[in-house]
Amino acid sequence: MRIALVEDDAQQAELMKMWLDETGHTTQIFLAGKDCIKALSHESFDLVIIDWQLPDINGDQVLLWIREHIDWLVPTMFVTGRNNPQDIVAALENGADDYMVKPVQRNEMLARVTALGRRANAGNASEQLSIGNVIIDSSKHQLMVNGVAVELTGKEYELSVFMLKHTGRILSRGHIMESVWGRSANLNTRTVDTHISRIRKKLGLTIDNGWRLTAIYQHGYRLEHIEQDEMPAQQAVG
Repeated sequence: MRIALVEDDAQQAELMKMWLDETGHTTQIFLAGKDCIKALSHESFDLVIIDWQLPDINGDQVLLWIREHIDWLVPTMFVTGRNNPQDIVAALENGADDYMVKPVQRNEMLARVTALGRRANAGNASEQLSIGNVIIDSSKHQLMVNGVAVELTGKEYELSVFMLKHTGRILSRGHIMESVWGRSANLNTRTVDTHISRIRKKLGLTIDNGWRLTAIYQHGYRLEHIEQDEMPAQQAVG
């Protein structure tokens, strides 16, 4: 997963980043709440881990900003020294998915992160996944549109699956590049744009086919599946 870690204790943040990165995650540290909010305005993450007491704004304000401004329910977890039951209840009621009290143990934190990732991706684990007129057959490494197999390169397949499994979410170019090409990929963001254009054409990701693939200015892309009653009147008949 791509994880945003909001922690003002630099030493603690580096330790937690090491734990997460060792298990295959990609972690970006933010030492202040406003820095994280600024990044979230043009980047996307699979999980946000938040300390409550930050040097500029409190972690609960970061959480409220996420729930008010992010148009997908990114999982959030507090890792904080505050152990007041009222704080825990308030965080959970305001949309936090989990709450850990410091000091945290490596194995417990990683287990909770894994559980949040599994919960967020529930329903995506089967060998065949049907979304609109597209079927992902992971056992055959194949995509079918209206029952017909589509010829894709390896990266086009990976990009298609990533976008389809995150339907409805705004995904930044950086997030897409890390997830499809790898965290160390030395690529120009035009690579993402080119591949997006290719899968749009090959999969027929157009309004006529019940899809909307939109470029989000200074951010990335969002793929949406349009239900029949949401389509323009002239396209919803027949």
